[in-house]
Amino acid sequence: MFPQRLDSPLAYGIAQAMLDGFDRHYRLFRTESAGARQRFEAADWHGQQRAQRERIEFYDLRVKEAVARLETEFSAGEQPMDVWHQVKLHYIGLLIDHHQPELAETFFNSVTTKILHRTYFHNDFIFVRPAVSTEYIENDEPAATPTYRSYYPTRETLRENVVRIVDNFRLQVPFEDLDRDAGLVVDAIGTRLHQVKLRANFQVQVLSSLFFRNKGAYVVGKIINGFSELPFALPILHGRKGLVIDACLFGEDELQMLFSFARAYFMVEMEIPAAFVQFLRSLMPRKPRGELYTALGLAKQGKTLFYRDFLYHLKHSSDRFRIAPGIKGMVMLVFDLPSFPYVFKVIKDYYPPQKDTTREQVKGKYLLVKQHDRVGRMADTLEYSEVAFARERFEDELIEEIRKFAPSQLEIGDRDGDGHEEVVIKHLYIERRMIPLNIYLQEAFDAGEGGQVERVVIEYGNAIKDLVAANIFPGDMLWKNFGVTRNGKVVFYDYDEIEYLTECNFRKVPEPRNEEEEMSGEVWYKVGPKDVFPETFEPFLLGHPAVREVFMKHHGDLLDPVFWQSHKERIQAGHVYDVFPYERDKRFSRRMHAAQEGQVQHA
Repeated sequence: MFPQRLDSPLAYGIAQAMLDGFDRHYRLFRTESAGARQRFEAADWHGQQRAQRERIEFYDLRVKEAVARLETEFSAGEQPMDVWHQVKLHYIGLLIDHHQPELAETFFNSVTTKILHRTYFHNDFIFVRPAVSTEYIENDEPAATPTYRSYYPTRETLRENVVRIVDNFRLQVPFEDLDRDAGLVVDAIGTRLHQVKLRANFQVQVLSSLFFRNKGAYVVGKIINGFSELPFALPILHGRKGLVIDACLFGEDELQMLFSFARAYFMVEMEIPAAFVQFLRSLMPRKPRGELYTALGLAKQGKTLFYRDFLYHLKHSSDRFRIAPGIKGMVMLVFDLPSFPYVFKVIKDYYPPQKDTTREQVKGKYLLVKQHDRVGRMADTLEYSEVAFARERFEDELIEEIRKFAPSQLEIGDRDGDGHEEVVIKHLYIERRMIPLNIYLQEAFDAGEGGQVERVVIEYGNAIKDLVAANIFPGDMLWKNFGVTRNGKVVFYDYDEIEYLTECNFRKVPEPRNEEEEMSGEVWYKVGPKDVFPETFEPFLLGHPAVREVFMKHHGDLLDPVFWQSHKERIQAGHVYDVFPYERDKRFSRRMHAAQEGQVQHA
């Protein structure tokens, strides 16, 4: 431990330059997020998608800029460790009245770990633990907007308060009929509060910024009545003659679907993100804080909090990492810790001949998914480098598996010189664990109408159609590449063969020209690198009679190249499909007949 002194002007200069770099990052982040309102008002859906992709790249660019400045102006990498210790202490002092201290600490870590050797990655030099509290931060300036607004309606004034809540966001596009929509919202609330006595503290609290994603804007808040709290969200969409409130979502489960790890990040204008996260946790107490930061577009903070939770779990568990159950992949080596609800994926060094790919190409596919609209059907991934684990927490079989298939990604030794052997994985992805769909089908006990098999096969087809609507062709559509979530949603998680739909050529299998071609066991027709033959999916997917019956009834069009080609052509023509983060029956009934032809109506 270093003495607690602050006698280095150079250390203060480095700390201030570091904070300048973060402040520039968050200023640009807020500006891009705030621009979502104007893009929504203008129905600029391609601009919204572009901004969502570009914003993800902001953080790494600002980190590189900060590292370059510190090296150029301060020769930061050459400074003694006593100076670096003081840098952190000065930085803490600069964060006392800061409005995003937790994000600034993570930025400090990102910059510092690019400069210092790994042996200094502990709490003397970086923020392994947070140093500045994020509780009760508020902007005390008189004109500042509070984190949330409170409304105090009676049963009789609830409708006009809903109108007031929406009006207060001052969207510059008129509604078709806001009073009508407010009535539908009040009717939905009434089914929840019917014959419930309103208590003295009855109120509606609403976050002061709209949540923008894809083609929607969301009002997010909660109804408080006595000791009960009811979370809600109101999706606002463009209708035919103006804006409309499309649904009223209630309760933790429906909010969790809205904030799912398989969806694109929201754009929200936030002065104090910690206050937004604190409010959102009151709506979804089971959702980790890290996932909420990530859902708000603050993915690096999400990674920081995830890793702290992970280290805490390791300290309080004793089971060992193992090869993950299920069919082994040809590109990815997957392992897990049984007590922890995530899987760890390492790109292999060697692939079988049928997998014509490289490590960089696989990483490119995962980046594509990170930057793309995941429409609730592609799991988000956390990407880490140089991750150290205690050797005794690994099963020997897993170590041998990594040695065999990904030796370049493995390092074992006592790197810190403390007598404890470590396993270091050079690069890995971490994803939420799901039940592989092939295993789910094998274990499903109800194959009748309305049973598990029918529901999950329908969900599988819906998942593929949602991906198609998002301009994604999954490539390998085998059951093993999809997972089933806690809520029964089917999510795709094997990305090494995905392509943009618009880059694929969907063809019908040519008719054989003679008996020799008809009887051939080999492909006798010419196949281009991006050619896809949907008819050929059938033998690999529909061997089980019960599965086949359900699939052909609900999703037989997936075997027809016309389905794929027609969607491709609409996307190429500039159409942006609607894919809603809530079930069809949640949409207000008057909207159902107004849905545009070809819209995706399932969640």
